[in-house]
Amino acid sequence: MSEYQYYEFTAVDRPLAGRERAELRSLSTRADITATSFVNTYEWGDFKGDPRKLMERYFDAHLYLANWGTRQLMLRVPKQVLDPATVARYCRGGSASAWTAGTHLVIDLHDEDEDGTDEWELDGHGLLASITPVRASLAAGDLRLLYLAWLRCVQSEEIADDEPEPPVPAGLGTLDASLTAVAEFLRIDPALIKVAAAGSAPPVSDEPTAAQLRTWVVGLPPRDKDAILTDLITGSDSHLRSRLLRRYRDAHRTDTPTPAAARTAGELLATAADLRTERERRDTEQRERERIRREQSAAAARQRHLDTLAADRPAAWRRIDELIATKKPREYDTAVRLLVDLRDLAERDGDSGPFTQRLAEIRATHARKPSLLERLALAGLDT
Repeated sequence: MSEYQYYEFTAVDRPLAGRERAELRSLSTRADITATSFVNTYEWGDFKGDPRKLMERYFDAHLYLANWGTRQLMLRVPKQVLDPATVARYCRGGSASAWTAGTHLVIDLHDEDEDGTDEWELDGHGLLASITPVRASLAAGDLRLLYLAWLRCVQSEEIADDEPEPPVPAGLGTLDASLTAVAEFLRIDPALIKVAAAGSAPPVSDEPTAAQLRTWVVGLPPRDKDAILTDLITGSDSHLRSRLLRRYRDAHRTDTPTPAAARTAGELLATAADLRTERERRDTEQRERERIRREQSAAAARQRHLDTLAADRPAAWRRIDELIATKKPREYDTAVRLLVDLRDLAERDGDSGPFTQRLAEIRATHARKPSLLERLALAGLDT
């Protein structure tokens, strides 16, 4: 049985040096390696490298996809823009974990198909590109990715039912394209996200206005302003803008609920299950309404067809005789369909006697045509 494994790594903050690309080449002769990426697909065998070590040393984002249901996403950010203690509040199980590596923090999100169902026609190309923007948002203070990571742990039953949820970031009910891509890639239950979003404040603007930033900057201590200008001029901080936006958002954060009002993991799961049940009930009702509508439409069309046939019954009988006379199976089929129409018309009009007599005459006249008789029997026209 063939396999499919897709590995992709991306360098965001800095390009890879020639020496580093040579080191990566030693891990795979088939990989597509550039100054900012490493991509390889396996249909047999396994990757010789350790994704964790590659993330610690070279890359800022990694995506792994396998047709047996395994999915993995890693993101690396500098510790100066994301407090490891904050991450630890959300990444609480095998589905979401994190560790520090030098000046960076690596977040590892993982999902296994619980049913063990093989997935076919997979293609990982483009998935990481659609997800990578969440890294910049996270560095700028948007913690929705971390909350989704916690939900992934809840869904995988790695969080105790009585454990309260961490602070819910604002805007959870309006996920952008990259966060939606994360949720879909990790197969987080949409019902669970919807239930969790009920405890989320309305979204804040992704970009504060110039006037808002100006007011905030004016209020910063002089020493902070000096440090910001120095980093800006020297270019020593590639995340300066994200770090400042994060600081701004931290100063204006409206996360809810408070710890006293926080829901538990078990409550979220139970409410999500109720939501799915209600949605399934509505879907079932909708399908039933559609079935009834189709049946009514078909019945109305059937009556219109019978009305047309009633306008000239003799012509229909003549047509049946002509079709049977051809002695061709295909024409027999058409003749039988016409007979069924005439039977239904007779039953509708409460006048089955003439039809029954004409049918008996046909059966007697063509008693030596077993193919025709067989078709009549299959159509319920054997009596």
